[in-house]
Amino acid sequence: MTRSGGVFDFPVKEQRIEELDKESVSPGFWDDQQDAQKKMQELSSLRESVELWNGMYQRAADAAEMVELAEDDPGLLTELEQEANAITAEFDRREFALALGGEHDRGAAIFSIHAGAGGTEAQDWTQMLMRMYLRWAEQHKYKTVITDMTEGEEAGIKSVTVEVDGEYAYGYLKAEKGTHRLVRLSPFDSGNRRHTSFAKVEVMPVLDEDIEVEIDPKDIQIEVFLSGGAGGQNVQKNATAVRIRHLPSGIIVTCQNERSQVQNKESAMKVLRGKLYEIEQERLAEEKARLKGQNVDANFGAQIRSYVLHPYQMVKDLRTDAETGNTTAVLDGDIDMFIEAWLKTQVGEEE
Repeated sequence: MTRSGGVFDFPVKEQRIEELDKESVSPGFWDDQQDAQKKMQELSSLRESVELWNGMYQRAADAAEMVELAEDDPGLLTELEQEANAITAEFDRREFALALGGEHDRGAAIFSIHAGAGGTEAQDWTQMLMRMYLRWAEQHKYKTVITDMTEGEEAGIKSVTVEVDGEYAYGYLKAEKGTHRLVRLSPFDSGNRRHTSFAKVEVMPVLDEDIEVEIDPKDIQIEVFLSGGAGGQNVQKNATAVRIRHLPSGIIVTCQNERSQVQNKESAMKVLRGKLYEIEQERLAEEKARLKGQNVDANFGAQIRSYVLHPYQMVKDLRTDAETGNTTAVLDGDIDMFIEAWLKTQVGEEE
């Protein structure tokens, strides 16, 4: 276990701790309380991280010393084996925690699902995905609010936007960005033929107000229209729904769940800020991959998972090869195995 480099770069972390320690006792540190609190939280987090990994490093070093003693004392062999297993399990747990160390991972998330080509088939698949994520959120005791939804002409939904509030909601849901593919016998086909449907999932963090995402008022057009019933049970049948068009990017955001036009505008702006932030992150990821010479697709719209219901039962994540034959459980919200498998592949990727 190394003490330097990548996510385990203790010298860098210890240097940052020293800098924050000095800054925290300097005159005027608490003049900007919001900034001071953020730095104190960073200091606390860094100290906790270094102490935890230092402890594991020491345990590993002690175990290495026990190897020589175990050669002459068979009784120590069992003890050494138990300690090695415990260290490995703790390392795996800590390694996974590192994957949830992103700037916004601990906060709330906004996710949208959009039906791909295929009409009613794709719209029904979009509704199935919405149910899957709502069930997943319920299992994790997250609060969800559908802020906008457009129903299909015959069945299903064309698109939906949901806000998910709870600790690490964004950290987990960011693993779901991309295109999801369904293969099944169509319930809408009189010939009972097999169909392939696609839906795209977008995930954005709910940003703090102090995070800079520049939106020039001149760059947006705001329309007010009559709310429909799809946005939620409490939608009012009057002109409270809001549609915001961001002219430079072409992004269009709507919200019709809240009771007032002001609330809907605030919710729509929240989604717009998140979308613009994610676009910038994608651009940076693509530039980073280009500079590293990596032949990777940094586009969040790429196909990530295949759900096959016929001629066999299988859900497979194309990024990690994680798979299961229990398609019913997956569509009922049991998707943690896919999320965790992807998150583990991201450890160290931010360096």
